[in-house]
Amino acid sequence: MKKNLLKPLQNPQSKSPQPLPPLSPLLDSPQTPTPSLSLFPTIPQPHHQNQLFSFLKTYLTHQPLTPKTLLHFLKIKLHHHPVFTHYDFQVFSWASTIDSFHHDHSTYLWMAHSLASSHRFSQLRSLLSFIAANPCPCSPGIFSCPQMEPLFRFVIDSFCRARKLNDAVFAFETMKKLIDGRPSVVIYNVLINGYLKNGDFDKALGFYERMERDRVKPDVYTFNTLINGYCRNGKFESGLELFREMKEKGCSPNVVTFNTLIRGFFRERKVDEAVKMAYEMIQLGCDFSSVTCEILVNGLCKEGRLLEACDLVIDFSRRMLLPKGFDYCDLMEELCGKGNGRAFEVVNELWIKGNVPSLIACTTLIEGLRRLGRREDAFRLMDKMLKDGIVPDIMTFNCLMQDLCDLGRTMDANKFRLVASSKGLEPDEVTYNILIYGYTREGRRKEGEILVDEMLDKGFIPDIARYNRLMDGLSNSKSLTLKKVSACRRSA
Repeated sequence: MKKNLLKPLQNPQSKSPQPLPPLSPLLDSPQTPTPSLSLFPTIPQPHHQNQLFSFLKTYLTHQPLTPKTLLHFLKIKLHHHPVFTHYDFQVFSWASTIDSFHHDHSTYLWMAHSLASSHRFSQLRSLLSFIAANPCPCSPGIFSCPQMEPLFRFVIDSFCRARKLNDAVFAFETMKKLIDGRPSVVIYNVLINGYLKNGDFDKALGFYERMERDRVKPDVYTFNTLINGYCRNGKFESGLELFREMKEKGCSPNVVTFNTLIRGFFRERKVDEAVKMAYEMIQLGCDFSSVTCEILVNGLCKEGRLLEACDLVIDFSRRMLLPKGFDYCDLMEELCGKGNGRAFEVVNELWIKGNVPSLIACTTLIEGLRRLGRREDAFRLMDKMLKDGIVPDIMTFNCLMQDLCDLGRTMDANKFRLVASSKGLEPDEVTYNILIYGYTREGRRKEGEILVDEMLDKGFIPDIARYNRLMDGLSNSKSLTLKKVSACRRSA
Protein backbone atom coordinates (compact mmCIF):
# COMPACT_ATOMS: atom_id res chain seq x y z
CA MET A 1 0.00 0.00 0.00
CA LYS A 2 1.38 3.44 -1.03
CA LYS A 3 1.39 6.29 1.46
CA ASN A 4 0.28 9.82 0.85
CA LEU A 5 3.60 11.52 1.32
CA LEU A 6 2.17 14.97 0.72
CA LYS A 7 0.38 15.20 4.08
CA PRO A 8 1.68 17.75 6.61
CA LEU A 9 4.47 16.48 8.82
CA GLN A 10 3.40 14.91 12.13
CA ASN A 11 6.03 16.94 13.95
CA PRO A 12 5.08 20.59 13.33
CA GLN A 13 8.40 21.78 14.75
CA SER A 14 10.38 19.92 12.12
CA LYS A 15 11.59 22.11 9.29
CA SER A 16 12.95 19.35 7.07
CA PRO A 17 10.65 18.80 4.03
CA GLN A 18 8.91 15.46 3.69
CA PRO A 19 10.22 13.25 0.83
CA LEU A 20 8.14 12.89 -2.33
CA PRO A 21 7.40 9.73 -4.30
CA PRO A 22 10.04 9.06 -6.94
CA LEU A 23 9.46 10.71 -10.32
CA SER A 24 11.90 8.79 -12.50
CA PRO A 25 9.73 5.71 -13.15
CA LEU A 26 6.83 7.92 -14.14
CA LEU A 27 8.81 10.25 -16.39
CA ASP A 28 10.47 7.34 -18.15
CA SER A 29 7.25 5.33 -18.48
CA PRO A 30 6.30 4.46 -22.10
CA GLN A 31 2.64 5.04 -21.24
CA THR A 32 3.28 8.73 -20.59
CA PRO A 33 6.00 9.84 -23.00
CA THR A 34 7.61 13.18 -22.32
CA PRO A 35 6.90 15.50 -25.26
CA SER A 36 9.80 17.23 -26.94
CA LEU A 37 8.92 20.85 -27.65
CA SER A 38 11.40 23.22 -29.25
CA LEU A 39 9.82 26.04 -27.26
CA PHE A 40 11.69 24.95 -24.13
CA PRO A 41 15.46 24.75 -23.53
CA THR A 42 17.07 21.38 -24.07
CA ILE A 43 18.34 20.00 -20.75
CA PRO A 44 19.52 16.42 -20.14
CA GLN A 45 16.68 14.25 -18.85
CA PRO A 46 18.18 13.44 -15.40
CA HIS A 47 18.70 17.15 -14.74
CA HIS A 48 15.06 17.76 -15.71
CA GLN A 49 13.89 15.11 -13.28
CA ASN A 50 15.93 16.49 -10.39
CA GLN A 51 14.72 20.02 -11.02
CA LEU A 52 11.10 18.93 -11.30
CA PHE A 53 11.44 16.89 -8.12
CA SER A 54 12.69 19.98 -6.26
CA PHE A 55 9.95 22.12 -7.79
CA LEU A 56 7.23 19.75 -6.59
CA LYS A 57 8.80 19.45 -3.15
CA THR A 58 8.80 23.24 -2.82
CA TYR A 59 5.12 23.77 -3.59
CA LEU A 60 3.31 20.56 -2.66
CA THR A 61 4.66 19.51 0.73
CA HIS A 62 2.93 22.08 2.93
CA GLN A 63 -0.71 21.08 2.42
CA PRO A 64 -2.76 17.95 1.71
CA LEU A 65 -2.97 17.05 -1.95
CA THR A 66 -6.53 17.43 -3.21
CA PRO A 67 -7.97 18.08 -6.68
CA LYS A 68 -8.29 21.74 -5.70
CA THR A 69 -4.68 22.14 -4.52
CA LEU A 70 -3.34 20.16 -7.49
CA LEU A 71 -5.37 22.26 -9.93
CA HIS A 72 -4.06 25.45 -8.33
CA PHE A 73 -0.50 24.16 -8.66
CA LEU A 74 -1.00 23.18 -12.30
CA LYS A 75 -2.65 26.47 -13.24
CA ILE A 76 -0.61 28.96 -11.26
CA LYS A 77 2.81 27.39 -10.75
CA LEU A 78 3.52 24.74 -13.38
CA HIS A 79 1.65 26.19 -16.37
CA HIS A 80 3.72 29.41 -16.38
CA HIS A 81 7.07 27.78 -15.69
CA PRO A 82 9.46 28.22 -18.66
CA VAL A 83 10.85 24.65 -18.38
CA PHE A 84 8.29 22.43 -16.66
CA THR A 85 5.00 23.48 -18.26
CA HIS A 86 5.11 20.54 -20.70
CA TYR A 87 5.41 18.08 -17.78
CA ASP A 88 1.84 18.76 -16.64
CA PHE A 89 0.56 15.36 -17.78
CA GLN A 90 3.43 13.61 -15.98
CA VAL A 91 2.57 15.47 -12.76
CA PHE A 92 -1.11 14.67 -13.30
CA SER A 93 -0.29 10.96 -13.70
CA TRP A 94 2.12 11.01 -10.76
CA ALA A 95 -0.61 12.40 -8.48
CA SER A 96 -2.88 9.50 -9.39
CA THR A 97 -0.35 7.04 -7.91
CA ILE A 98 -0.95 8.41 -4.41
CA ASP A 99 -3.44 6.18 -2.58
CA SER A 100 -5.40 8.91 -0.79
CA PHE A 101 -5.74 11.13 -3.87
CA HIS A 102 -8.48 10.89 -6.52
CA HIS A 103 -8.85 13.11 -9.58
CA ASP A 104 -12.25 14.65 -10.27
CA HIS A 105 -13.84 16.42 -13.23
CA SER A 106 -12.00 19.71 -12.51
CA THR A 107 -8.53 18.20 -12.96
CA TYR A 108 -9.76 16.05 -15.86
CA LEU A 109 -11.15 19.07 -17.68
CA TRP A 110 -8.08 21.23 -17.15
CA MET A 111 -5.78 18.43 -18.30
CA ALA A 112 -7.91 17.87 -21.42
CA HIS A 113 -7.76 21.57 -22.31
CA SER A 114 -4.00 21.68 -21.77
CA LEU A 115 -3.33 18.63 -23.93
CA ALA A 116 -5.70 19.69 -26.72
CA SER A 117 -4.42 23.28 -26.88
CA SER A 118 -0.82 22.03 -27.21
CA HIS A 119 -1.77 19.34 -29.78
CA ARG A 120 -0.63 16.42 -27.60
CA PHE A 121 -3.34 14.17 -28.96
CA SER A 122 -1.74 10.81 -28.16
CA GLN A 123 -1.59 11.79 -24.49
CA LEU A 124 -5.14 13.15 -24.73
CA ARG A 125 -6.29 9.72 -25.83
CA SER A 126 -4.39 8.19 -22.88
CA LEU A 127 -6.20 10.63 -20.60
CA LEU A 128 -9.57 9.38 -21.85
CA SER A 129 -8.60 5.79 -21.10
CA PHE A 130 -7.55 6.86 -17.62
CA ILE A 131 -10.88 8.64 -17.06
CA ALA A 132 -12.76 5.54 -18.19
CA ALA A 133 -10.85 3.45 -15.65
CA ASN A 134 -11.15 6.07 -12.90
CA PRO A 135 -14.57 7.78 -13.14
CA CYS A 136 -15.10 11.09 -11.41
CA PRO A 137 -16.14 10.43 -7.77
CA CYS A 138 -18.14 13.65 -7.33
CA SER A 139 -21.54 12.11 -8.05
CA PRO A 140 -22.66 9.64 -5.36
CA GLY A 141 -24.81 6.60 -6.01
CA ILE A 142 -25.46 5.07 -9.41
CA PHE A 143 -25.39 8.31 -11.39
CA SER A 144 -22.38 9.52 -13.30
CA CYS A 145 -20.73 12.91 -13.03
CA PRO A 146 -22.80 15.46 -15.02
CA GLN A 147 -19.58 17.17 -16.15
CA MET A 148 -18.43 14.18 -18.17
CA GLU A 149 -20.44 14.94 -21.29
CA PRO A 150 -19.24 18.59 -21.58
CA LEU A 151 -15.67 17.35 -21.08
CA PHE A 152 -15.97 14.74 -23.83
CA ARG A 153 -17.76 17.19 -26.11
CA PHE A 154 -14.73 19.46 -25.92
CA VAL A 155 -12.34 16.55 -26.54
CA ILE A 156 -14.36 15.25 -29.51
CA ASP A 157 -14.47 18.72 -31.02
CA SER A 158 -10.69 19.08 -30.56
CA PHE A 159 -10.06 15.75 -32.31
CA CYS A 160 -12.38 16.76 -35.17
CA ARG A 161 -10.65 20.11 -35.62
CA ALA A 162 -7.34 18.27 -35.85
CA ARG A 163 -8.92 15.88 -38.42
CA LYS A 164 -8.34 12.91 -36.11
CA LEU A 165 -11.72 11.33 -36.67
CA ASN A 166 -10.76 7.86 -35.42
CA ASP A 167 -9.71 9.38 -32.11
CA ALA A 168 -12.95 11.38 -32.04
CA VAL A 169 -14.99 8.19 -32.45
CA PHE A 170 -12.90 6.51 -29.73
CA ALA A 171 -13.73 9.44 -27.43
CA PHE A 172 -17.41 9.12 -28.37
CA GLU A 173 -17.48 5.40 -27.55
CA THR A 174 -15.66 6.02 -24.26
CA MET A 175 -18.10 8.75 -23.32
CA LYS A 176 -21.15 6.54 -23.96
CA LYS A 177 -19.92 4.14 -21.28
CA LEU A 178 -19.54 6.90 -18.70
CA ILE A 179 -22.66 9.04 -19.03
CA ASP A 180 -26.26 8.43 -18.07
CA GLY A 181 -28.66 8.02 -20.98
CA ARG A 182 -28.06 8.95 -24.60
CA PRO A 183 -25.52 11.56 -25.77
CA SER A 184 -26.88 14.96 -26.71
CA VAL A 185 -27.53 15.88 -30.32
CA VAL A 186 -24.71 18.44 -30.11
CA ILE A 187 -22.06 15.72 -29.94
CA TYR A 188 -23.48 13.90 -32.96
CA ASN A 189 -23.46 17.22 -34.82
CA VAL A 190 -19.79 17.77 -33.98
CA LEU A 191 -18.85 14.40 -35.45
CA ILE A 192 -21.05 14.79 -38.55
CA ASN A 193 -19.53 18.21 -39.21
CA GLY A 194 -16.07 16.81 -38.56
CA TYR A 195 -16.52 14.12 -41.22
CA LEU A 196 -17.80 16.71 -43.70
CA LYS A 197 -14.85 19.02 -43.14
CA ASN A 198 -12.57 16.04 -43.58
CA GLY A 199 -14.17 15.38 -46.98
CA ASP A 200 -15.83 12.10 -45.94
CA PHE A 201 -19.49 12.70 -46.71
CA ASP A 202 -20.43 9.00 -46.67
CA LYS A 203 -19.20 8.60 -43.10
CA ALA A 204 -21.11 11.74 -42.12
CA LEU A 205 -24.28 10.16 -43.49
CA GLY A 206 -23.41 6.94 -41.72
CA PHE A 207 -23.14 8.76 -38.40
CA TYR A 208 -26.48 10.43 -39.06
CA GLU A 209 -28.01 6.99 -39.55
CA ARG A 210 -26.41 5.86 -36.30
CA MET A 211 -27.92 8.90 -34.65
CA GLU A 212 -31.36 7.77 -35.76
CA ARG A 213 -30.68 4.21 -34.54
CA ASP A 214 -29.67 5.63 -31.16
CA ARG A 215 -33.01 7.47 -31.11
CA VAL A 216 -31.44 10.88 -30.80
CA LYS A 217 -33.63 13.50 -32.46
CA PRO A 218 -31.75 15.62 -35.03
CA ASP A 219 -32.01 19.39 -34.77
CA VAL A 220 -31.82 22.18 -37.33
CA TYR A 221 -28.04 22.23 -37.15
CA THR A 222 -27.93 18.53 -38.05
CA PHE A 223 -30.10 19.05 -41.12
CA ASN A 224 -28.29 22.21 -42.19
CA THR A 225 -24.94 20.44 -42.04
CA LEU A 226 -26.14 17.49 -44.12
CA ILE A 227 -28.03 19.64 -46.65
CA ASN A 228 -24.88 21.70 -47.14
CA GLY A 229 -22.94 18.46 -47.59
CA TYR A 230 -25.35 17.23 -50.26
CA CYS A 231 -25.11 20.55 -52.12
CA ARG A 232 -21.32 20.61 -52.03
CA ASN A 233 -21.11 17.02 -53.24
CA GLY A 234 -23.30 17.57 -56.29
CA LYS A 235 -26.37 15.86 -54.79
CA PHE A 236 -28.71 18.81 -54.67
CA GLU A 237 -31.88 16.75 -55.17
CA SER A 238 -30.96 14.64 -52.15
CA GLY A 239 -30.53 17.85 -50.20
CA LEU A 240 -34.02 18.94 -51.20
CA GLU A 241 -35.37 15.56 -50.13
CA LEU A 242 -33.73 15.96 -46.74
CA PHE A 243 -35.27 19.44 -46.51
CA ARG A 244 -38.72 17.89 -46.97
CA GLU A 245 -37.88 15.22 -44.40
CA MET A 246 -36.79 17.94 -42.03
CA LYS A 247 -40.18 19.63 -42.18
CA GLU A 248 -42.01 16.29 -41.87
CA LYS A 249 -40.12 15.56 -38.66
CA GLY A 250 -41.28 18.86 -37.19
CA CYS A 251 -37.93 20.64 -37.36
CA SER A 252 -38.39 24.22 -38.56
CA PRO A 253 -35.80 25.41 -41.11
CA ASN A 254 -33.94 28.61 -40.36
CA VAL A 255 -32.24 31.24 -42.47
CA VAL A 256 -29.12 29.06 -42.88
CA THR A 257 -31.24 26.26 -44.35
CA PHE A 258 -32.81 28.55 -46.91
CA ASN A 259 -29.54 30.27 -47.78
CA THR A 260 -27.96 26.89 -48.49
CA LEU A 261 -30.83 25.80 -50.73
CA ILE A 262 -31.11 29.12 -52.56
CA ARG A 263 -27.39 29.03 -53.28
CA GLY A 264 -27.84 25.44 -54.46
CA PHE A 265 -30.62 26.41 -56.87
CA PHE A 266 -28.41 29.09 -58.40
CA ARG A 267 -25.57 26.60 -58.69
CA GLU A 268 -27.96 24.33 -60.59
CA ARG A 269 -29.02 27.29 -62.81
CA LYS A 270 -32.58 27.04 -61.46
CA VAL A 271 -33.12 30.75 -60.98
CA ASP A 272 -36.91 30.79 -60.74
CA GLU A 273 -36.86 28.07 -58.08
CA ALA A 274 -34.32 30.09 -56.09
CA VAL A 275 -36.62 33.12 -56.08
CA LYS A 276 -39.61 30.92 -55.11
CA MET A 277 -37.60 29.54 -52.21
CA ALA A 278 -37.02 33.12 -51.01
CA TYR A 279 -40.75 33.76 -50.98
CA GLU A 280 -41.30 30.46 -49.16
CA MET A 281 -39.08 31.92 -46.44
CA ILE A 282 -41.52 34.80 -46.14
CA GLN A 283 -44.52 32.47 -45.92
CA LEU A 284 -42.88 30.44 -43.14
CA GLY A 285 -42.09 33.61 -41.21
CA CYS A 286 -38.32 33.18 -41.47
CA ASP A 287 -36.48 36.50 -41.32
CA PHE A 288 -34.23 37.52 -44.17
CA SER A 289 -30.57 38.12 -43.56
CA SER A 290 -28.14 40.29 -45.50
CA VAL A 291 -26.53 37.07 -46.75
CA THR A 292 -29.88 35.94 -48.21
CA CYS A 293 -30.24 39.17 -50.16
CA GLU A 294 -26.65 39.02 -51.37
CA ILE A 295 -27.13 35.45 -52.64
CA LEU A 296 -30.30 36.46 -54.51
CA VAL A 297 -28.91 39.67 -56.00
CA ASN A 298 -25.58 38.14 -57.02
CA GLY A 299 -27.28 35.07 -58.45
CA LEU A 300 -29.70 37.09 -60.56
CA CYS A 301 -26.97 39.47 -61.74
CA LYS A 302 -24.74 36.57 -62.75
CA GLU A 303 -27.58 35.30 -64.92
CA GLY A 304 -27.96 38.74 -66.52
CA ARG A 305 -31.33 39.40 -64.88
CA LEU A 306 -30.52 42.81 -63.47
CA LEU A 307 -34.01 44.26 -63.65
CA GLU A 308 -35.44 41.27 -61.78
CA ALA A 309 -32.83 41.79 -59.08
CA CYS A 310 -33.94 45.44 -58.79
CA ASP A 311 -37.61 44.49 -58.64
CA LEU A 312 -36.91 41.84 -56.01
CA VAL A 313 -34.98 44.20 -53.74
CA ILE A 314 -37.63 46.92 -54.10
CA ASP A 315 -40.39 44.41 -53.34
CA PHE A 316 -38.62 43.26 -50.19
CA SER A 317 -38.15 46.89 -49.19
CA ARG A 318 -41.83 47.69 -49.67
CA ARG A 319 -42.74 44.64 -47.56
CA MET A 320 -40.36 45.94 -44.87
CA LEU A 321 -38.34 42.71 -45.17
CA LEU A 322 -35.05 44.10 -46.42
CA PRO A 323 -32.43 43.81 -43.65
CA LYS A 324 -31.15 47.14 -42.41
CA GLY A 325 -27.58 46.02 -42.82
CA PHE A 326 -27.96 44.96 -46.44
CA ASP A 327 -25.45 46.76 -48.67
CA TYR A 328 -26.69 46.95 -52.26
CA CYS A 329 -23.31 48.10 -53.52
CA ASP A 330 -22.96 45.03 -55.79
CA LEU A 331 -26.28 45.84 -57.43
CA MET A 332 -25.15 49.44 -58.03
CA GLU A 333 -21.90 48.21 -59.56
CA GLU A 334 -23.75 45.93 -61.95
CA LEU A 335 -26.24 48.62 -62.97
CA CYS A 336 -23.62 51.33 -63.40
CA GLY A 337 -21.23 48.98 -65.14
CA LYS A 338 -23.92 48.15 -67.69
CA GLY A 339 -24.81 51.83 -68.08
CA ASN A 340 -28.31 51.19 -66.73
CA GLY A 341 -29.89 54.47 -65.71
CA ARG A 342 -32.27 52.79 -63.27
CA ALA A 343 -29.66 52.73 -60.52
CA PHE A 344 -30.53 56.25 -59.32
CA GLU A 345 -34.24 55.42 -59.10
CA VAL A 346 -33.55 52.19 -57.21
CA VAL A 347 -31.43 53.99 -54.62
CA ASN A 348 -34.08 56.67 -54.13
CA GLU A 349 -36.81 54.04 -53.73
CA LEU A 350 -34.83 52.13 -51.12
CA TRP A 351 -33.65 55.27 -49.35
CA ILE A 352 -37.22 56.51 -48.88
CA LYS A 353 -38.09 53.23 -47.13
CA GLY A 354 -35.24 53.69 -44.69
CA ASN A 355 -32.67 51.45 -46.39
CA VAL A 356 -29.79 53.92 -46.41
CA PRO A 357 -27.06 52.98 -48.90
CA SER A 358 -23.45 52.56 -47.86
CA LEU A 359 -20.76 55.06 -48.74
CA ILE A 360 -19.36 52.66 -51.36
CA ALA A 361 -22.78 52.27 -52.97
CA CYS A 362 -23.18 56.06 -53.13
CA THR A 363 -19.71 56.57 -54.55
CA THR A 364 -20.31 53.89 -57.17
CA LEU A 365 -23.58 55.51 -58.18
CA ILE A 366 -22.04 59.00 -58.40
CA GLU A 367 -19.34 57.72 -60.73
CA GLY A 368 -21.95 55.94 -62.82
CA LEU A 369 -24.12 59.06 -63.10
CA ARG A 370 -21.14 61.15 -64.15
CA ARG A 371 -20.26 58.65 -66.87
CA LEU A 372 -23.83 58.84 -68.15
CA GLY A 373 -23.65 62.65 -68.21
CA ARG A 374 -26.30 62.92 -65.48
CA ARG A 375 -24.38 65.41 -63.42
CA GLU A 376 -27.46 67.08 -61.92
CA ASP A 377 -28.55 63.73 -60.48
CA ALA A 378 -25.03 63.29 -59.10
CA PHE A 379 -25.27 66.72 -57.41
CA ARG A 380 -28.66 65.83 -55.90
CA LEU A 381 -27.28 62.55 -54.61
CA MET A 382 -24.34 64.33 -53.00
CA ASP A 383 -26.69 66.80 -51.36
CA LYS A 384 -28.82 63.95 -49.93
CA MET A 385 -25.71 62.12 -48.74
CA LEU A 386 -24.47 65.14 -46.80
CA LYS A 387 -27.89 65.77 -45.25
CA ASP A 388 -27.94 62.16 -43.98
CA GLY A 389 -24.39 62.38 -42.66
CA ILE A 390 -22.78 60.22 -45.37
CA VAL A 391 -19.43 61.90 -46.01
CA PRO A 392 -17.86 61.11 -49.41
CA ASP A 393 -14.20 60.45 -49.97
CA ILE A 394 -12.17 63.46 -51.02
CA MET A 395 -11.53 62.22 -54.57
CA THR A 396 -15.24 61.79 -55.38
CA PHE A 397 -16.00 65.11 -53.73
CA ASN A 398 -13.35 66.94 -55.77
CA CYS A 399 -14.68 65.46 -59.00
CA LEU A 400 -18.11 66.92 -58.25
CA MET A 401 -16.57 70.25 -57.30
CA GLN A 402 -14.84 70.30 -60.69
CA ASP A 403 -18.11 69.50 -62.48
CA LEU A 404 -19.90 72.37 -60.74
CA CYS A 405 -17.09 74.82 -61.51
CA ASP A 406 -17.04 73.72 -65.15
CA LEU A 407 -20.74 74.62 -65.28
CA GLY A 408 -20.01 78.09 -63.89
CA ARG A 409 -21.46 77.22 -60.50
CA THR A 410 -18.47 77.79 -58.26
CA MET A 411 -20.64 79.47 -55.63
CA ASP A 412 -22.70 76.25 -55.34
CA ALA A 413 -19.50 74.22 -55.21
CA ASN A 414 -18.22 76.30 -52.30
CA LYS A 415 -21.52 75.81 -50.46
CA PHE A 416 -21.00 72.05 -50.83
CA ARG A 417 -17.53 72.50 -49.36
CA LEU A 418 -18.87 74.31 -46.31
CA VAL A 419 -21.59 71.72 -45.69
CA ALA A 420 -19.18 68.81 -46.20
CA SER A 421 -16.66 70.42 -43.81
CA SER A 422 -19.34 70.67 -41.14
CA LYS A 423 -19.97 66.92 -41.59
CA GLY A 424 -16.33 66.01 -41.09
CA LEU A 425 -14.79 66.19 -44.57
CA GLU A 426 -11.34 67.76 -44.69
CA PRO A 427 -10.89 69.67 -48.00
CA ASP A 428 -7.41 69.28 -49.44
CA GLU A 429 -5.23 71.49 -51.61
CA VAL A 430 -6.91 70.18 -54.76
CA THR A 431 -10.32 71.25 -53.45
CA TYR A 432 -9.15 74.81 -52.92
CA ASN A 433 -7.38 74.99 -56.28
CA ILE A 434 -10.53 73.84 -58.09
CA LEU A 435 -12.63 76.50 -56.36
CA ILE A 436 -10.08 79.30 -56.81
CA TYR A 437 -9.70 78.60 -60.52
CA GLY A 438 -13.50 78.47 -60.72
CA TYR A 439 -13.76 81.90 -59.15
CA THR A 440 -10.96 83.10 -61.43
CA ARG A 441 -12.90 82.07 -64.54
CA GLU A 442 -16.06 83.72 -63.21
CA GLY A 443 -14.29 86.94 -62.23
CA ARG A 444 -15.13 86.62 -58.52
CA ARG A 445 -11.97 88.13 -57.08
CA LYS A 446 -13.24 88.75 -53.56
CA GLU A 447 -14.51 85.20 -53.01
CA GLY A 448 -11.31 83.78 -54.48
CA GLU A 449 -9.08 85.88 -52.22
CA ILE A 450 -10.93 84.57 -49.14
CA LEU A 451 -10.09 81.01 -50.22
CA VAL A 452 -6.45 81.94 -50.92
CA ASP A 453 -6.18 83.26 -47.36
CA GLU A 454 -7.68 80.01 -46.05
CA MET A 455 -5.13 78.03 -48.05
CA LEU A 456 -2.37 80.13 -46.53
CA ASP A 457 -3.67 79.46 -43.01
CA LYS A 458 -3.84 75.70 -43.67
CA GLY A 459 -0.31 75.57 -45.03
CA PHE A 460 -1.35 74.67 -48.59
CA ILE A 461 0.72 77.55 -50.08
CA PRO A 462 4.42 76.72 -49.73
CA ASP A 463 5.94 80.09 -50.67
CA ILE A 464 5.20 83.73 -51.53
CA ALA A 465 5.64 83.10 -55.27
CA ARG A 466 2.76 80.63 -55.26
CA TYR A 467 0.63 83.08 -53.26
CA ASN A 468 1.35 85.92 -55.70
CA ARG A 469 0.43 83.76 -58.72
CA LEU A 470 -2.96 82.95 -57.24
CA MET A 471 -3.67 86.57 -56.31
CA ASP A 472 -2.49 87.87 -59.71
CA GLY A 473 -4.72 85.36 -61.44
CA LEU A 474 -7.75 86.61 -59.51
CA SER A 475 -6.82 90.26 -60.29
CA ASN A 476 -6.44 89.59 -64.01
CA SER A 477 -9.72 87.66 -64.04
CA LYS A 478 -11.61 90.82 -63.04
CA SER A 479 -10.05 92.84 -65.84
CA LEU A 480 -10.80 90.11 -68.37
CA THR A 481 -14.38 89.94 -67.20
CA LEU A 482 -14.84 93.72 -67.59
CA LYS A 483 -13.38 93.58 -71.12
CA LYS A 484 -15.80 90.77 -72.03
CA VAL A 485 -18.75 92.76 -70.70
CA SER A 486 -17.72 95.89 -72.65
CA ALA A 487 -17.25 93.89 -75.83
CA CYS A 488 -20.71 92.38 -75.43
CA ARG A 489 -22.27 95.86 -74.96
CA ARG A 490 -20.56 97.27 -78.06
CA SER A 491 -21.66 94.37 -80.19
CA ALA A 492 -25.19 94.83 -78.96
